[in-house]
Amino acid sequence: MTAPFGGLALAPELEHFTVDTAAGPLTAFRVLPAGPRRGVALLVPGFTGSKEDFRLLLPLIAAHGWEAVSYSQRGQADSAAPVGIENYRLEDFAADAITVARFVGDGGPVHLVGHSLGGLVARAALLHSISQAQSLALFTDLTMLCSGPGGRAGVHAANAALVAEQGTLAVWALDHPEGSPLTADDVFVRDRLIASSVDNILGGARILDSTPDTTDAVRASTVPTLVAHGDADDAWPIPSQRLMAEQLGAQYRVIPQAGHLPNLDNPGFTAAMLDDFWASTS
Repeated sequence: MTAPFGGLALAPELEHFTVDTAAGPLTAFRVLPAGPRRGVALLVPGFTGSKEDFRLLLPLIAAHGWEAVSYSQRGQADSAAPVGIENYRLEDFAADAITVARFVGDGGPVHLVGHSLGGLVARAALLHSISQAQSLALFTDLTMLCSGPGGRAGVHAANAALVAEQGTLAVWALDHPEGSPLTADDVFVRDRLIASSVDNILGGARILDSTPDTTDAVRASTVPTLVAHGDADDAWPIPSQRLMAEQLGAQYRVIPQAGHLPNLDNPGFTAAMLDDFWASTS
């Protein structure tokens, strides 16, 4: 067990633990179902995120009978943070996802969910696991949550330059002038950025800028896929997400009353949506 990070109120059923990876120990949450376990789900957070982004969603997923796990990626919050941007390539994040999936799956397949940048990590992990020609598939399916087919050149260039010059809090400060009132969530996000690695943010921005579209490879894998986003997602263009779903032959769902973080904005709908999808692939 590890101590929780930050001052957020957390559900008591959230178990805190760590997974040893090539980067060092990554912190994680787990919620076990009260009854028989239907399977294991692994949720990968996005750019400047952490496992806490799923704190409301995990207990609701577990209530449907799934063991639900999220983790903070290397350089996020209280996870290990190797020094140097060269340690924050897409393949590094994907290797971590595979390590965590093997640990929590304990030899069995895992339902994989990636949010935003975590979606690019998840699809890279899926493709790498297939290339290893394992006798047993590591991932049952893939959910792309508020994510896209590849990088979007230049979108994060200005923010990356600001972080490189002024540190992790520079972008957050743009929307939170000194002296402005802060909610508990604001304080947590601020503290998470302070704790997170500059190299993580710069590496993540590079991935979001330059990752090639791997839609054809994901479709060729024949792994069942779900593409879902909030009805007011303002981070990834909704038309590109809808087109990606069509090109993948994926299930496509729009989450009502939600923006780029449906896991926080509408966790009940999101949990039921994931339950429906996993039931169809298990």
